[in-house]
Amino acid sequence: MSKDLQPTVDPTKMGLGRSIAVLTSGGDAQGMNAAVRATVRVGIYTGAKVYFVHEGYQGLVDGGENICLATWESVSMMLQLGGTVIGSARCKDFRTREGRMKAACNLVKLGITNLCVIGGDGSLTGANEFRTEWSGLLVDLVRAGKITEEEAKKSSHLNIVGIVGSIDNDFCGTDMTIGTDSALHRIIEVVDAITTTAQSHQRTFILEVMGRHCGYLALVTALACGADWVFIPEMPPDDGWENHLCRRLSDQRARGSRLNVIIVAEGAMCKDGKPITSDQIKKLVTDRLGFDTRTTVLGHVQRGGTPSAFDRILGSRMGVEAVMALLEATPDTPACVVTLSGNHAIRLPLMECVQVTKEVTAAMAQGRFDDAIKLRGKSFENNWNTYKLLAHINPPDAKSNINVAIMNIGAPCAGMNSAVRAAVRMGIIQGHSMLAVHEGFDGLAQGQIEPLTWTSVSGWTGKGGSMLGTKRTLPGKRLEEISQNIAKFNIHALVIIGGFEAYVGGLELVQAREKYEEMCIPIVVIPATVSNNVPGSDFSIGADTALNTITSTCDRIKQSAAGTKRRVFIVETMGGYCGYLATMAGLAAGADAAYIFEEKFDIKDLEYLWLQNKTRIHCLKNESCNSNYTTDFIFNLYSEEGKGIFDCRKNVLGHMQQGGTPTPFDRNFGTKMGAKAVLWLTDKLKECYRHAKKKYTFSDSACVLGMRKRALTFQPLAELKEDTDFEHRIPKTQWWLKIRPIMKILAKYDIKLDTFEHADMEHVIKKKSFLGK
Repeated sequence: MSKDLQPTVDPTKMGLGRSIAVLTSGGDAQGMNAAVRATVRVGIYTGAKVYFVHEGYQGLVDGGENICLATWESVSMMLQLGGTVIGSARCKDFRTREGRMKAACNLVKLGITNLCVIGGDGSLTGANEFRTEWSGLLVDLVRAGKITEEEAKKSSHLNIVGIVGSIDNDFCGTDMTIGTDSALHRIIEVVDAITTTAQSHQRTFILEVMGRHCGYLALVTALACGADWVFIPEMPPDDGWENHLCRRLSDQRARGSRLNVIIVAEGAMCKDGKPITSDQIKKLVTDRLGFDTRTTVLGHVQRGGTPSAFDRILGSRMGVEAVMALLEATPDTPACVVTLSGNHAIRLPLMECVQVTKEVTAAMAQGRFDDAIKLRGKSFENNWNTYKLLAHINPPDAKSNINVAIMNIGAPCAGMNSAVRAAVRMGIIQGHSMLAVHEGFDGLAQGQIEPLTWTSVSGWTGKGGSMLGTKRTLPGKRLEEISQNIAKFNIHALVIIGGFEAYVGGLELVQAREKYEEMCIPIVVIPATVSNNVPGSDFSIGADTALNTITSTCDRIKQSAAGTKRRVFIVETMGGYCGYLATMAGLAAGADAAYIFEEKFDIKDLEYLWLQNKTRIHCLKNESCNSNYTTDFIFNLYSEEGKGIFDCRKNVLGHMQQGGTPTPFDRNFGTKMGAKAVLWLTDKLKECYRHAKKKYTFSDSACVLGMRKRALTFQPLAELKEDTDFEHRIPKTQWWLKIRPIMKILAKYDIKLDTFEHADMEHVIKKKSFLGK
């Protein structure tokens, strides 16, 4: 919500006298229901009437029972459902002016002048066309006697806001579309299952995923599973790719790999526009190499299943922002689409995004494939560049004589191994010798150090925990031994992957530079912890996997509660003093409350929860949210006060949140972080040698690599100290606290909607370098 609103505006009265309709159109995508739920509940919160439009634009044209009033309760228990509860349909009628006239008449009769459309670029383009000709449609309806002059005057302007729902992530202007992350979950589940059988039989597997015009799913899948090759429509392979592919598969087998994985987008093609099919690749590999080869076409299984935590949160945030955009819109405001940039919800002019999306297709048709990659956006381009570096470049014959050590510090988490693998392979590609430090700082002090090769990290992307071994021990008491081993093993740079201990340990090494010259080497800390509490980064590797574990557990709890009468469920999450997991899981699972350390609460807050008189109450609490209001205390309190009214259950999730296979997000995030860290270290070392300095002592030679708003950035460890609460092991500023009002309003808390993120209209940046051709 924009902060430009006048302070006198009461958000609970913004929608009085106004009506909003919400529809889902085009292909279904997991997470659409979260967006519908948020749109309905926030609309009701503002005082507006909110209507469901069933069966997409067809329902808008047909009217009648297809357009019905939504209530707060009518969107309950929707979050965990895949697809779209209100239905979607391809509609030929809406493509005609006569059909759009019928749709306009139905809206006018109900006094609806605000429309939220959840769908792909085709659906959103149709919505914009509808808005553009709205005035003309009203004139024709009055002339035909379908509506009165007064009705036309009351509905003189139609506001349109779009939310992108598409598993292909093919809409320019947003980093992620609703449904993409869930589709990746389905794909990675299959890849993990295939990998085990492929290794058993030394097979080559070709996996075809959706993506007729966009290769995002294929590209991220390739990064997340360490595929040998990926075919995407935006970047056809060079001529003679058949020889290159066969040579690469053979090289992988020669290095000891027992399987090969090839990912193919359904729209993959050669540079001459001819399609590249799974069967064609299978025949090539079988005929030329004689490998036992299998093909799997996933199809619509990618659209199915329960939405991931990411898609639920994304859908919820988009739905809230869409309502705010509708209610803040004026007749001069262009139709907008709510998108995601980094971790920020932003508004972009709808037709600017549609235009750039069309320009991708045009660039591909004209053979300007580099332009197509850039037009897809920074996220897509970064993924492609990382893939190319890790998959298509052979290690050089010449060595750099640089030794880079990698270690895991703190508690294990899913995704650590992806970061290690990417760092090792990127280092080898740079010509470096890569060293594994086992068991954290203890291992560094004890000399538990050994070389890592290309094949020694094969298959690590899908493995949870820490293959290197990890401990929480800090280096402070063993600095003498550590410095000796840095010298003994001739370590020139250090990659530390871990949680808050990794950050503090890195700081201790920097502070020891005055005494120990061996510590004067470039150091990079990659945040990896379920708690997401490392200063310098909005996200940590492992947090997404933990969040999905909590969310799926809460789904099961809610399901078990479906048949009971009155019951309170209390779920304790990890996170130390950081309430990230509790807050985000609360939003993803539709919890009634999430108690955290950062936001003080008292007995009145606990009492308020059960006074809401709900049949079932579901609350999460962070493990260290309050030293007195512990899980046991709250459980005992509710059990005592609820006698004869409701009963109480508690679930302490514990270390299951740290385990399991990494989610696609954590695999991809870890891969990009690991690769970027080693490239940065390489640049630092080159800079050091250029200036004839044997040791690096500047503060910017020891950094945290983190996601900040919209980019991966390196921030000096020393500078982050001011933003750190060392006692409670959390950053002093945490972006996700701004999302808590969303969670509370969707749970029917009586609060003011005055602390939302700033989301004024922005613009799609067009670079002449590739749009002017």
